[in-house]
Amino acid sequence: MAEDKKVKKKKKRKKKNYLLRIFMFAVICAALYFLLNLSFFDVAKITVKNNNYYTAEQIIEKGGVKTGENIFFESRTGRIKSALLEDAYIKNVKVSRRLPSTIVIDVEERTEAAAVKYGDIYIILDESGLVLRHSEVEPKLTLLEGLTLKSIEPGKALEAEENYMLSDTLEILRMMKESEVYFKSIDLSGVMIKAYIYDNLICSGTPEAVAQNLENGGLQQVLYDLYSQGVERGTITVNSDGTCAFNAAID
Repeated sequence: MAEDKKVKKKKKRKKKNYLLRIFMFAVICAALYFLLNLSFFDVAKITVKNNNYYTAEQIIEKGGVKTGENIFFESRTGRIKSALLEDAYIKNVKVSRRLPSTIVIDVEERTEAAAVKYGDIYIILDESGLVLRHSEVEPKLTLLEGLTLKSIEPGKALEAEENYMLSDTLEILRMMKESEVYFKSIDLSGVMIKAYIYDNLICSGTPEAVAQNLENGGLQQVLYDLYSQGVERGTITVNSDGTCAFNAAID
């Protein structure tokens, strides 16, 4: 009997201790919730970093961030990030808190690289071929011509019947930026592309050959020589063996 009483007392003590722990945990949670909801933790400042295409105000609006909101419960970093990534121009974003009252939004934006005319509008692309937006105004970008478009949805890759040519031509867009050579337009309608430096000065070759010659500097040297001579008319045939040949005639 004495042993039974001892066991019962131990069980009661354990139950009391368990209930006490639950009570203390609930008190701590309530106190923490009250503390984190103090106006001290209301968003007072929103900092936007590394934005170029969008203004800081536009980034803040797209992210749905507002001053005066609680930094923990209303300005949730995951929600802000998800909202911003819905925009085609936002490639990546990092949202962080600087306690007690600052939200920092660090964005990585996609850059406009080329355009494709489709009826009366222009499809703006980044260098990977992703559709960024549609525009009724002709942009000051390399115009890709001769494509039969299948899908032009912003936020998704441009789809064309000539996707194999488009994929290789996108490499030229990337090389243009590195080599500081600018093509006004690139015609992809034939087996060989025609990349226009001026209206009457053309580079002709396969996309791979043009990209290769941009990478090795051969095309830049030819263009420099022609520029030094004041030549703005003719055809530069870009060969797959890394050489270039100039002809004053236009193909």
